Amino acid sequence: MEQYIKHKIRSKNIGTIIGWVLFGIIAAIALVLLLGFGIMWLWNWLMPELFGLTTIGYWQAIGLFALAKVLFGSFGGDSSSKKKKKEKSFANKNENECRDFSKWKQYDQFWKEEGENAYNSFINRTSEEKE
Repeated sequence: MEQYIKHKIRSKNIGTIIGWVLFGIIAAIALVLLLGFGIMWLWNWLMPELFGLTTIGYWQAIGLFALAKVLFGSFGGDSSSKKKKKEKSFANKNENECRDFSKWKQYDQFWKEEGENAYNSFINRTSEEKE
């Protein structure tokens, strides 16, 4: 993964990298603002009318969200999601190895020397197994 990141960064200039970092920071701030106002709006729309509770402000909505995260965890995830993440990371491990560009330096030489013969023997083996 380190090699992949280095390869991707090498192909970008510093202005592009700084631009993407600033965009990410601005997007995160916008998401927090929208989340806070969304929770505040929903609470103030539903809770006073349904349960007779008082309305809340923006920072109270952010606090309510933080409390919900502490009490209930991440967005409805359960322990089985952790298992799925582990399985996914194991499955993607082979995909990440294909993206390691440092191993591709000798590919052309390998293909010229052994690749075509190895491929033909593989085709012969698979066609014999089908028969």
